[in-house]
Amino acid sequence: MSSNLDGLPLWGIFVLTIALVVLSIRAGYWMGGRARSRTGSKQEAGGGSEATSILGFLAFMLAFTFGMAASRFDTRKELFLEEANAIGTTYLRASLLPGPYSGEIRALLREYVAVRLEGVSDPDRLVGAIKRSEELHSLLWAKARIVASEQPDPVVSLFIQSLNELIDLHAKRVAAGLHHRIPPTIWAALFAVTVLGMAAMGYQAGLSGSPRLFLMGLLTVTFSTVILLIADLDRPLEGLLRVGQQAMTDVQKSM
Repeated sequence: MSSNLDGLPLWGIFVLTIALVVLSIRAGYWMGGRARSRTGSKQEAGGGSEATSILGFLAFMLAFTFGMAASRFDTRKELFLEEANAIGTTYLRASLLPGPYSGEIRALLREYVAVRLEGVSDPDRLVGAIKRSEELHSLLWAKARIVASEQPDPVVSLFIQSLNELIDLHAKRVAAGLHHRIPPTIWAALFAVTVLGMAAMGYQAGLSGSPRLFLMGLLTVTFSTVILLIADLDRPLEGLLRVGQQAMTDVQKSM
């Protein structure tokens, strides 16, 4: 359900990436310096095109992973808006149901919205919120079955249709938020190519005898920031890049 990096906070991933980049560059620079000392010159034939190829592949991996994380972030936003709309529609259609069922179902829907907001605002309560949401699904569906058996008309059918959509969207949101994450294999490949690319850069700097500390420092911070953004996009309940809850809050106010 989660990648191996989930045990680290976002700032920990940022620090880990900086350390990995710096160590890779230093290791490559050390190997380049040894090669330069053996040849007795500041240049060695070959190596430049290979390093450029590795860095190009690293750029591709970054773009691919960032695109994957951004796409799934957009999916979570779309599903959230669809769920909020489905809840609002179900609540409005519930007002057309006969007798006491209308009030009972609308009360359950108000609790459902409160539970959904609570699970997102407090990650520690997420598991409990999901469990309670599924319990409310069962209660709502049981009420809908009773109404449908007593009064099978088009209004009830419309309500059941919107309730079914509400339940389906809940499952989709849980899957998109907790299961559809960047696979650990992609993370491992990204960091492996990072080590090779940064080591190749350090090696070329070692051959030339110029450490280029300022440029290497900028590269380290820039690359680590991109990795941090990817990890932030991949975590729905942590960080700064999170799906806003305004639509669900508006639905709650309308109730």
